[in-house]
Amino acid sequence: MHHTIAFLTTDDLEDFFVWDNLLIAPFAERGISVETISWHAKDIDWSRFTAVIVRSTWDYQDDADAFITTLNTIEKSGTSLLNPLTLMQWNVSKDYLQTLEQQGVEIIPSQFFQQADTALIQSHFVHFETDELIIKPLISANSDNTFRLTPTALADQSDDLNMIFETTPCVIQPFLNSVVDEGEYSLFYFNGQYSHTIKKVPKQGDFRVQEEHGGQLHTVQPDAALLDTAEHVLNQLPELSLYARIDLLRSTSTTPHTWQLMEVELIEPSLYFNMDEDSPERFVQATLDYLQLNAV
Repeated sequence: MHHTIAFLTTDDLEDFFVWDNLLIAPFAERGISVETISWHAKDIDWSRFTAVIVRSTWDYQDDADAFITTLNTIEKSGTSLLNPLTLMQWNVSKDYLQTLEQQGVEIIPSQFFQQADTALIQSHFVHFETDELIIKPLISANSDNTFRLTPTALADQSDDLNMIFETTPCVIQPFLNSVVDEGEYSLFYFNGQYSHTIKKVPKQGDFRVQEEHGGQLHTVQPDAALLDTAEHVLNQLPELSLYARIDLLRSTSTTPHTWQLMEVELIEPSLYFNMDEDSPERFVQATLDYLQLNAV
């Protein structure tokens, strides 16, 4: 039986770094073809695919409801949606971090709000005993509407902040200098198995680590504590995922410096297949194992 898998993407990826094409050859070697389809596309017969894998849908946060509607349509078609719909719904808003914290995961210290204004934000300099804060929407991607704030910056940007967060659920956190001093670590798991790790370091004068914002990427070997922390996070997730990216930062406040969870990415993380030459093969095999497909 011939299998076709769809990669769910968005209309225009011109301004992004996308590495999923590195999967097409190893899938083809196993007799599986890949089609790339935008989540905005209408009238698609999703049932003709063995699986639909959410990949570079990097504008979904602009209309999360429409995105979830598309995922529901795919789910109802009878194909395998990956990651599973229930897991992606669990992951779409960052308040899943609260759930993980209640389950014993050490997260970056966080306060969650349905709305915020500058007075509320201001109070967190004292609350977190810090002179720099991060505020970001609970539903966001690619650092959209993420602010790094000193008291001065808060005053300077008060109009924008009040306007955006008056209607936007958000999380407020202390800014961790380890983002700039050391970098953010991403560990990748395919079908529950460890694949590879990268470290992302922002460009000089920035704090956003994405390539689109000038971040530098390095392949690294994780130490035992980093690996243990990521696996502990993985074990707390509500169900098995085909892919998971676990983003960790070194704590600057605890002694010894523990690893703190920044995010778990279960919807559309870049999996950086370009940073580990064996990772495309691992992902393709993990997909077959997850779907329990025999290669042709």
